Amino acid sequence: MEDFVGRKNLIPRDRMRELTKRSDLRGWIQTISHFGAILLAGFGLYYTLNTEGVSQWWAVPFFIALGVLLNFLFAAQHEYNHYTAFKTRWLNDVFNRITGFIQLYPRDYERWYHFEHHRHTQDWDNDPELISRGGPYTLGSYLPYLLGLTYWTGRIQRLFIVASGKTAHYFTDKQKQKVVAEHRWHLAGYALVAAASVYLESWAAVIYWIGPMFATKVFQNVQNVTEHTGLTHLQDTVHNTRTIKTWWIFRWMAWNMQYHTAHHTFPAVPFYNLPALHAELVKHAGYEPPTTGYLAFQYRFIRQLIKAPETRDGVAEIDSATAQVEPAE
Repeated sequence: MEDFVGRKNLIPRDRMRELTKRSDLRGWIQTISHFGAILLAGFGLYYTLNTEGVSQWWAVPFFIALGVLLNFLFAAQHEYNHYTAFKTRWLNDVFNRITGFIQLYPRDYERWYHFEHHRHTQDWDNDPELISRGGPYTLGSYLPYLLGLTYWTGRIQRLFIVASGKTAHYFTDKQKQKVVAEHRWHLAGYALVAAASVYLESWAAVIYWIGPMFATKVFQNVQNVTEHTGLTHLQDTVHNTRTIKTWWIFRWMAWNMQYHTAHHTFPAVPFYNLPALHAELVKHAGYEPPTTGYLAFQYRFIRQLIKAPETRDGVAEIDSATAQVEPAE
């Protein structure tokens, strides 16, 4: 994935060399802040549930906060996946394994799956994100996915399917052996957690992990579906990938993945340089990429689905035909 570029010669090479520099310090700051926030939310949930005199209704905001933070570990896993969170490669691998276990999303599978997504973004026949949803959205298929219902059932089904030895066509024989073994290890790990919970008569894994994570998927799914859904299926990342306008707290939780056009065009750039990369992309392309907000997209897309299913052609949200493009030097 590191050598993939969506638009070659768009930004000067010297500037790209600056933007692709990686830092262990920046990776640690983001990782510690994200996991630290999870621990604080978990402690708040524990305290409100187990302290006499404190209304258990106070547990609700901590439950939601914990679930949202756990779900946005998907963004952390994504960054480790690209080896852009840390300069030291093995640190990316370690945290990728940890987040993959939490997310029920084994690391090696996600890495090669995501590579195919970058290579074939918005290609109905080859983009695994499109293949996995089985065709254009209808209102009946979209809402359960957005809320997390079919997201999690699909994730759990995939664990068992891959563990049984069935994988997608794009995996090599060597990769297939690795992801099948990886899924079996994950299932063994989850079984161990379940067995320990039964033995200890503890609901901790449900209360502080599975419950909040499953219940609040919608807060992170608005990021997932806004990135590409409904856009043109032309193979140009500046046109088939959105940039999302939102508050700083969501940019922090999503590791700047709201600058998704910039990321898909130059995926070797670390998350902390994506705002600067976005500015360079706009400067040299001569126009803003498709840009919207979470709620604005949901309102528009759901209204569209009420009228008719999503089209296979998608919509070109920008017209670059008359845009002035500043070439790289």
